[in-house]
Amino acid sequence: MVRVKERDSHMKLFERKIRPDFEGLRKCIFREKTPERVYFMEFIQDGEIKNAVLDRFALGDKLDKSDRFYNLKMEIILQRFLGYEMIMVSEAIPQFNLDLSPGNEGLSSVVSTDPVASGPIRTWNDFENYPWPAISSVDTRSLEWLEKNLPENMKCYSAVPIGYYKNLIGFEAMCYMIYDQPDLLKAVLSKIKTIFLDYCRLLSQFSCVGVMWGADDMGFKTQTFLPPEYVKEHILPIHQACAEVAHQSGKLYFLHSCGNLSGIMDAIINKVKIDGKHSFEDAIMPIEEAKILYGQSVALIGGIDVDFLCRSDEAAIRRRVRNVIDICNPGGGYCLGSGNSIAKYVPLENYLVMLDEGRKYGCV
Repeated sequence: MVRVKERDSHMKLFERKIRPDFEGLRKCIFREKTPERVYFMEFIQDGEIKNAVLDRFALGDKLDKSDRFYNLKMEIILQRFLGYEMIMVSEAIPQFNLDLSPGNEGLSSVVSTDPVASGPIRTWNDFENYPWPAISSVDTRSLEWLEKNLPENMKCYSAVPIGYYKNLIGFEAMCYMIYDQPDLLKAVLSKIKTIFLDYCRLLSQFSCVGVMWGADDMGFKTQTFLPPEYVKEHILPIHQACAEVAHQSGKLYFLHSCGNLSGIMDAIINKVKIDGKHSFEDAIMPIEEAKILYGQSVALIGGIDVDFLCRSDEAAIRRRVRNVIDICNPGGGYCLGSGNSIAKYVPLENYLVMLDEGRKYGCV
């Protein structure tokens, strides 16, 4: 009985119903016109948050948990309820072995206990012996199921985690390698490009895939991790090649990248030709400023700063959401969401309030 009362009280948050409309979302991304409603987008929602929503609103209670595709069915129910047009498919992403233990036969015997400092590839021998993932071994059963069962006007997306080069080498080691072993770093980047180009070609075969979402944190608060010219010459071409595959198959290509990318944004927009940019932090550039600078050239995704979302009360969140939509929504090219992701420490109520205000926007 307690659960029913709790559910009923919170259902008031979502009094306005939303029907999935991926084609409307595409038009919004391409800035064809001011959309008739606000579209939502998140790159990642933590599992604890998802479970909390499912429990609070008693979603999917009748589903069979032993069903091979239970998680996909539940994901569809969850995202439709929250007002999203897409679900994330993570089962098909190529897996990289980042185990630094001495048991990795053939790899360097120099073991780091800090994966930020150093990764499994430190020498040419490591590179040659590393168990690079084969796209032919990727499990596509989830995509095959979605091809037949994804509801009308919904799509799915997959991350394209090009930023794995930082994990394979280690960030600190990479800063040295760019000067001490430049050919080895270029070889790692070339291998990453080959793997993810093949992965994007695989994704392009599925009509249920709407977006290929490049993931590659390239900066911090004041600048890019690596020199902008190096990034433009050696890293952005990987994204550009993947974006070309996406576009050739009628898919969208988004970029999730944290940090201050002002030194490379022109190349990201005009050479990589991304369709949407994700990850914004108020301390670097509020989404309202990004709209003024970049909103005529690329869609902007999210922007409700995670720290703000965690610390603010309901009234403040609603004011900020309305202000962001007022500035970013006209003409299209904006989707409401957090500045980065819905981490498990984001208060559930605050997350729901953000979505609810987006639902109510423009309603009399």
